[in-house]
Amino acid sequence: AMVLHQFLEYFAREHPQQPCMEYGDAHFTYHQVNAHCNQMAHAFLDSNLTKGDRVAWLSKNCIEQMQCFYAGSKVGVVTTPLNYRLAPPEWAYIINDCQAKVLVCEQELAAGIDKIREQLEYVEHFICLDGPRENWQEFALWIEGHPAENPAVNIDASDVLYQMYTSGTTGLPKGAILSQRAIEQNVRMISCQIAMTVLEARFLLVMPLYHAGAGIALKSTISHGGCIVLHREFDPAAVVNDFETKAITNCTLVPAMIQACLVAVPDIAERKFPQLKVIGYGASPIAEETLRTALNVFGCDFAQAFGMTETTAIATLLSPDAHRRALAGEPHLLLSCGRAALGTEVRIVDKDDNELPRGEIGEVAIKGPQLMDGYWNLPEATASSLRGGWMYTGDAGRMDDEGFLYIEDRIKDMIVSGGENIYPKEVENALFNHPNVADAAVIGIPSDQWGETVMAFIATKDGQDIPADEIISFCREQLAGYKVPRTVECIAQIPRNASGKILKKDLREPFWQGVERRVG
Repeated sequence: AMVLHQFLEYFAREHPQQPCMEYGDAHFTYHQVNAHCNQMAHAFLDSNLTKGDRVAWLSKNCIEQMQCFYAGSKVGVVTTPLNYRLAPPEWAYIINDCQAKVLVCEQELAAGIDKIREQLEYVEHFICLDGPRENWQEFALWIEGHPAENPAVNIDASDVLYQMYTSGTTGLPKGAILSQRAIEQNVRMISCQIAMTVLEARFLLVMPLYHAGAGIALKSTISHGGCIVLHREFDPAAVVNDFETKAITNCTLVPAMIQACLVAVPDIAERKFPQLKVIGYGASPIAEETLRTALNVFGCDFAQAFGMTETTAIATLLSPDAHRRALAGEPHLLLSCGRAALGTEVRIVDKDDNELPRGEIGEVAIKGPQLMDGYWNLPEATASSLRGGWMYTGDAGRMDDEGFLYIEDRIKDMIVSGGENIYPKEVENALFNHPNVADAAVIGIPSDQWGETVMAFIATKDGQDIPADEIISFCREQLAGYKVPRTVECIAQIPRNASGKILKKDLREPFWQGVERRVG
């Protein structure tokens, strides 16, 4: 198998002047990017990092962070990108957990690190990305003077490339260990299923680089000798402008970002995007209305990826062809997250790991070369998730006769009421149909009679509370009686983590204190 930096080194040798990375007015060729990555790799070696050591990176999107993945790849140093939306104590936990020897951080976030600096047990080099800062080394000076030649370190496909932390909806974040082989497999899946033309792809990258999906976009583009046009963070007007003026061919967004582009740019219908080929999306399904509008406006293909950090971002793909089918009379396909990606197997199993017939709901299990090696220093969590070559996702789903996967919910969020299984997402979807519901979350609360009953939290569009009986009767029109919420509470905002996942444990906590959960 290939290793990540071999793609960069090949195009730097064969096409040195080919555009590789752009950020604002700064443009870098493959030759320049490879030279910068080599200098960073040698700086790692000079900082006494050896194969398997971790470097933690904390910044909004920047060219140097993209280069860090490749610099680390060249010398076996493992990049751990940090979510910049977390709070300083959460950063401290991850930096200590991965035992990072080097921390690279930008000025805007460094004050947060200074608050927790005393707690960081392993960091030997604090490096400030953008200019001088007291008690920090300056990035430019740290890199300066190092050779621009490829370092002579032998890297194998089984070596770890990066360690990404899960978003921790069930407790502390876990570090997923991702090997060179896993990343290369995903790059291959993308190139087979979402057409990229060698030396012609121009990928607009706006997703944060701490997301596995952004990493795959970067690596797929570079493996085709394409150019990454990077945005520091998402800005809908800037995205639409670059689609039009920078000959963008590919982009990955989440559905809320696609919606924002359509709404935030008043004259979007007049704009033309002749170069745009594919917009990829993930994290949630896309509404049929949004897809129809987006197809009309952007005139390109759409593709959805489903996966998680532990599968290096991709396990199934809903292809452009499936999107066309959806709009030609099979709208249910838009609720699917597609079929197993190239080289991947997906199955639905019961609690004893027996495969279930098509159409039945069970746990989604995934097998393929893109799976993580395991969770860093968590042998029990690794053993419970990875069994016999399969990754047991904790997602409840079903598969139709054509092999399309539908995610119903998280298994741990399932409510068991009077012996009936209720998936909160189904109830949440019903609540979203109410014209004044802006956001919703559904949990199970303890009940002596039923084991658990359904409780709904809602945030309204106009800020005015909706009477509970109105919501209950509204749900009764759409759902089986046992699924209808018994209790409804209006709150100002549904608590979510930095990735947008609902923090159900925070909502459950007051009701379940001192109570044993009765879920089988």
